Amino acid sequence: MNSILIAGAGIGGLSAALALAQAGFKVTMCEQALQLGEVGAGLQISPNALKVLQKLGVDEGLSQHAFVPQYATMRNFKTGEYYLKMPLAKSAVARYGASYWHLHRADLHRVLSDACEEIGVELMLNATVSEYRQAVDQVSLVLQDGRELTADLLVGADGIRSIIREQMLGKEKPTFMGQVAWRGVIPVSDLRGISIKPDACVWVGPNRHFVSYYLRGGEYVNFVAVEERSDWQSESWREEGDVQELRRAFADWHPEVSELLQSASSTFLWALNGRDELPSWHQDRVVLLGDACHPMLPFMAQGAAMAIEDAYVLAQSLVKLPLAEALDHYEKMRKPRATSVQKMSKDNAALYHMQGGILGKMKLNAIRMASQYMPSIIQSKLDPVYAHDVTL
Repeated sequence: MNSILIAGAGIGGLSAALALAQAGFKVTMCEQALQLGEVGAGLQISPNALKVLQKLGVDEGLSQHAFVPQYATMRNFKTGEYYLKMPLAKSAVARYGASYWHLHRADLHRVLSDACEEIGVELMLNATVSEYRQAVDQVSLVLQDGRELTADLLVGADGIRSIIREQMLGKEKPTFMGQVAWRGVIPVSDLRGISIKPDACVWVGPNRHFVSYYLRGGEYVNFVAVEERSDWQSESWREEGDVQELRRAFADWHPEVSELLQSASSTFLWALNGRDELPSWHQDRVVLLGDACHPMLPFMAQGAAMAIEDAYVLAQSLVKLPLAEALDHYEKMRKPRATSVQKMSKDNAALYHMQGGILGKMKLNAIRMASQYMPSIIQSKLDPVYAHDVTL
């Protein structure tokens, strides 16, 4: 096997293209956009994902764009009281063997795409996927403009609304999770009379939560504001949001939140969607990756990380095993982990939104006590995620 087609040039697709090209495969990527780029927003790269990026050789290029948070924190929406304050920075390196970074999605996207170009990955823009056709010894990808490409393997990295997944497993809309996310980036130079702590901070409150952290060495503050909604009607996966509506939703929150939003000039609004565990991630010469097979709610900040891990494991499986065995091995290695992290993310929604009545309050207080007096307990809960190393 030599040639591989990838549908989708997001973080997962680019990571897969780079890993596969470095392993010696001839890689062609099809991207429906007219130009390569990513919506401006931040993402968190935990040690498990950074180890892959180090192995792919892009960490040095990314380091100049990274911000290293000092702590992972969870705070009360009104009082600012800390439920959790777990050290990151040098502590993350000591415990997990890699740092914890905040990156602008566009920076990660650009560094990965540059690395793909340098190694000879062919990128086709304005290439919208229509369908695929399988034969015994090859797979063909048909584009909407009639072009047809042929390879030994097709990787569907085309997101939660994957055309590849739909053909493989049947048409099924993603499930709206009853929550929407407002996202935005604010230049620090625009902030007035407010100081944001250099942490990965989750503010927890009734039926909503707010995340803030720095990007690009501290030049920008990224925010994600999640609100429970049952009235979402838009078919768009993202749209321009109303900043005034966002400010009203968080108006009575701690000043670090409400005053931060006073400096926001724009925001995008996402519907948070999910899917049940898929029966299979591959079929003959077609395989799925990232959000196409395991979309993540953002409550563990692991969406990009899981796709990056997928990419590396898929490439290594294809190097070491015949095709059918490689795809079986990839799914066997990745599906339980991705499903577990999906569940952790979903469970955190109730915690962040102060649900569960007395039991919910007891859980938050237990986290606060453990954070103060038994931090090893908190760290041990995160170890299965952050200490995982697919490069070994």
